[in-house]
Amino acid sequence: MLRDAAVLIEDSRIAAVGPYGELKGSHAEVVEVGGVLFPGFVDCHTHAVFGAPRLDDQQRRALGEDYQTIAAAGGGILQSVQDTRARSEADLRRVTRARLLALRAHGSTTIEVKSGYGLDLDTERKQLRVVRALAAEERLSLVPTFLGAHEVPPEYRARRAEYVRLLRDAMIPAIAREGLARCCDVFCEPGVFSVAEAREILLAARHHGLALKLHADELEIGGRGGGAELAAELDALSADHLAAVSAPGIAALARSDTVAVLLPATMLFLGKTRQAPARRLIEAGAAVALATDFNPGTSPTVSLPFVMALGVSQLGLRHAEVVTAVTVNAAAALGLAADRGQIAPGFAADLVACNVADWREIAYWVGTNLVTAVWTGGLACPHPAAPISLSLHVQDRKAQGEGESPGGQGFQGRD
Repeated sequence: MLRDAAVLIEDSRIAAVGPYGELKGSHAEVVEVGGVLFPGFVDCHTHAVFGAPRLDDQQRRALGEDYQTIAAAGGGILQSVQDTRARSEADLRRVTRARLLALRAHGSTTIEVKSGYGLDLDTERKQLRVVRALAAEERLSLVPTFLGAHEVPPEYRARRAEYVRLLRDAMIPAIAREGLARCCDVFCEPGVFSVAEAREILLAARHHGLALKLHADELEIGGRGGGAELAAELDALSADHLAAVSAPGIAALARSDTVAVLLPATMLFLGKTRQAPARRLIEAGAAVALATDFNPGTSPTVSLPFVMALGVSQLGLRHAEVVTAVTVNAAAALGLAADRGQIAPGFAADLVACNVADWREIAYWVGTNLVTAVWTGGLACPHPAAPISLSLHVQDRKAQGEGESPGGQGFQGRD
């Protein structure tokens, strides 16, 4: 912590950091900031391009229904797939913009955004085009990730090998050719995509120049998942979720540069008492990041500070560890560790001011947005005077297909 400090910004980059008395003679415009200045937060795992929230899913879980029952009644991930396929690109752009601005209002200046609610080439491309358009229109750094392997779509359930080939031979090459994604992700879990299937998909993605990420070891208790080991083997940027990671998986991550991205808000929203073993990962030597997992089914939160509070109260992390987890480590989970997540010379001038007296308070006042100002590339972002609406307008219900009940199976804890 530096007190009475100043940050000198030149051409969107941090030029110097030090005592205000040493930097004030630089003839720069002076902006006084109260409270504590943090690096811009990095949300390294979101599913922000979606239409309707899955409100019925939440109530059904409260009544004790499991995911298979919810999916059979028309809920679950395939409800989001049907909804996203039906929406226009303009509609998705409108609702996604509001949600990304809400994430930024809570301090996130760099945000990874996955596709994965299309599960066909046209809709996956539509989702990723939304990300590209908003990155050009808004003062946000967006990292697009192709997640066509989020689930096997209903039309391929009886021929899943054909869907894996479609991903490998058609969808990934097309996405890479159009420059729509920087990363490729796979949900590697028994009952979703096996380790062998995930390896095949990810090797194709690497061949086409995409960085690798995995949804890994979220559900399968007993160490049969193998996703963390695969992430380390393939030198993936990150292995995410990890609520059921095995001891060999922890050891593999500790030996690698792959970041363990933990998503405590997801388990909390699902009513689970089991969380990822954050302390075991850190004590073994793995780098741990935190993210919101913002999505319509299992983690509808836009607040990384809330996730930081959960990191302390639910995962047993120290205050310094949760700050590291949403800055430098989260940047590393996106391949941006040399550019984001630090207030240091040469880094992007992405900054967040918070109205706190003690820096630890950012992970203490649960449910309160303490962010007072956000800068991206050294320029102040408009700060909302009123809460940003995350909901859809009434007229969207028709586009959503209200009253329809998509079928299909799903898996407990899916996005």
